[in-house]
Amino acid sequence: MTNSPALPADPSSPSERALPVPSALRPWFTGIGAVTVDGPFEDAFAHVPDTDTKVVVREGGNGRRDTLVVGPRTRASYHTDLHKRSVSCVQLRLETGVVGQLFGVAAVDLVGRVVPLGDLPTGTARRLARELTGGERDAITARLADLLPPAADGSRERLLRAAVDALSTRPYRTPAAVREVARELAVSERQLRNLFADGVGVSPKHYARIDRLRHVLTHAATAPWAELAAATGYYDQSHMTADFRTLMGVPPGAFFTGRLPRAKPCQAPRPR
Repeated sequence: MTNSPALPADPSSPSERALPVPSALRPWFTGIGAVTVDGPFEDAFAHVPDTDTKVVVREGGNGRRDTLVVGPRTRASYHTDLHKRSVSCVQLRLETGVVGQLFGVAAVDLVGRVVPLGDLPTGTARRLARELTGGERDAITARLADLLPPAADGSRERLLRAAVDALSTRPYRTPAAVREVARELAVSERQLRNLFADGVGVSPKHYARIDRLRHVLTHAATAPWAELAAATGYYDQSHMTADFRTLMGVPPGAFFTGRLPRAKPCQAPRPR
């Protein structure tokens, strides 16, 4: 491969419409998105790896609403939905390091899981689940500000966010190595791993791998493969291809031409 093909438009993988994050919610959430999905889908769509934990308020075509916590995804998964199903969601991405404060669990305990918000142990989780499941969908963000406790932005949270920033891919900036980040922040690599387990859910090394992958997915249509690999912090193009295959299940060439792994049927919403 010499040049990366454009990512094909996929009507079965709906895009997320970004909504403004009110200032009162910024200590807790970094992004809010609205998604509306109308089935049926005959083609597979991908859930790509993601280090964020999200609160998802989901409403089916029958008007039934449930509120879920979706943990980080460490590998891509591929799904299809052959049924006529209409679903709309509001997705709220949590700020780094606040999972424990809000929900009383470490982020590592949510990896690869979708959990009803009301099943989590804190009063805040149960109160949010109760209030977000009822009421008008358009008023969700307005109600949140009254339900959240005062933000506690302590030294652990600041340290974790500094590490996340150092390990993140930026244009024309290669992310730092885990050992270098630990040294710069004056912590051991073990302490850094513990911080990431509690506040992110994945190790610093795996966080950096997923972040690089998402950078490749975003910029694959605009840069040659070798140039993209170098700009994203891989040793070379073959390193990028191998890492992409590990996390996405197929190499880049197959993914961007629609040759995807076998898709699993979407699971129907669990009765409440």
